[in-house]
Amino acid sequence: MKKLTALLLAGFMAFSLTACSESGNKTDNKTAAPENTVNSTKPEQEANGGADSQGTSPEKTEGENAGEDTTNEDTNSKKILVAYFSATHTTEGVAKVIAESLGADMYEIVPEQPYTSADLDYNDKNSRSTAEMNDKNSRPAISGSVEDMGKYDIVFIGYPIWWGDAPRIISTFVESYDFSGKTVVPFCTSASSGVGSSASNIEQLAGGGTWLSGTRLNANTSRSDAAEWVNGLDLGVTAE
Repeated sequence: MKKLTALLLAGFMAFSLTACSESGNKTDNKTAAPENTVNSTKPEQEANGGADSQGTSPEKTEGENAGEDTTNEDTNSKKILVAYFSATHTTEGVAKVIAESLGADMYEIVPEQPYTSADLDYNDKNSRSTAEMNDKNSRPAISGSVEDMGKYDIVFIGYPIWWGDAPRIISTFVESYDFSGKTVVPFCTSASSGVGSSASNIEQLAGGGTWLSGTRLNANTSRSDAAEWVNGLDLGVTAE
């Protein structure tokens, strides 16, 4: 009887130990499961464009920044000069709006001997301007000169129309410099006359450069008008 009781007691103890062991294993499995969710936030970060943990966007690469800078450099890479002669300030006003629209340098062609009102009297056959225009070899002297003309890629040349042509002082100007490798853009102002052959005449005197067709611009040309005209010339620059 004692042996039977001992056997039953041993069997009960073994069963109890087995049950405890299985219960402990089930608990460990439940606590280990969350480790599999550590990477669950990655897809959300990728959907946000790869934002970092603080929500900031990645910095632009050097290539991207360089591309933006290159665009600005290309726009401003060409050196531009607006040279003009203006006896009554009409051409000067147009030259200024062209230069402002391009951020260009300006140079006024100033005669050593200034023109007086009497010199510009079209009705006087003996006036200075009349005498100069009747003499194709006349070359009125210019006071001063362009500093480092060689650095300019594009040169605008503005002048009034005198007796259907550019004033002879413009002849003096174009014969004073080498326009090789430059793009030259003539423009004129006048009360009624067009550019005529004035641009082609001074082009022949220059003997170099790429000359565009001359254009007559109104005395009241605005900056926006000037920019529209310049942007239509396909010079590789942008006027604003």
